[in-house]
Amino acid sequence: LASPPMMDLIYWKDTERTGMVLTGLVVGLLSLFQLSIITVVSTLSLAIMCFTISVRIYYQVLHILSWGDGEHPFKAYLDLDISLSGEQADLYMQKAIVMALSAADTLKRLFFVGSLLDSLKFLALIYLVTYLGDLCNGLTLLIIGVIALFSLPLFYRQRQEQVNGFFAKIQAKIDNIKDILQRLVQGGGPPPDPTPGGAKPKTQ
Repeated sequence: LASPPMMDLIYWKDTERTGMVLTGLVVGLLSLFQLSIITVVSTLSLAIMCFTISVRIYYQVLHILSWGDGEHPFKAYLDLDISLSGEQADLYMQKAIVMALSAADTLKRLFFVGSLLDSLKFLALIYLVTYLGDLCNGLTLLIIGVIALFSLPLFYRQRQEQVNGFFAKIQAKIDNIKDILQRLVQGGGPPPDPTPGGAKPKTQ
């Protein structure tokens, strides 16, 4: 099965194309530190239009001089089908609605303490985010996210066993901590099992 174009970019199937996309995204985001988004978008659009029109004229001149076949230089992009059928549009809309309602329901349970343990973890996360906000802004995080998107999946594919082992150890420690917190919330209980992940207390 052919992989989607986005996955080809993320996994660097075409090194030249991925490099151009990543460089363009990072440079465009870095420009937002000094320029407004309107200026960045309009400047990039102007540069792209100047390039495409110049290439189109160049190929047309070659065709007039009988040095080329006259094929449109961007025919592959013009023929690219990006339309959605009615069923696909309905499916994506339903998925978006389900995700939005699920997120709203989760936030409702967290803010109104549906589960004390989950709300405490959410409180700790928000507290850490406040410190993160003092260190960097959203644009910096977006740039880091773009770089991570084009580097971490490929790194994971190449080092899958080592990464899985590392996260398995972390998950075991997290499970032990969750067991301890769960017992504290429930008013105590038997000591944790030393095996990875801990053992759940048996009910009588």
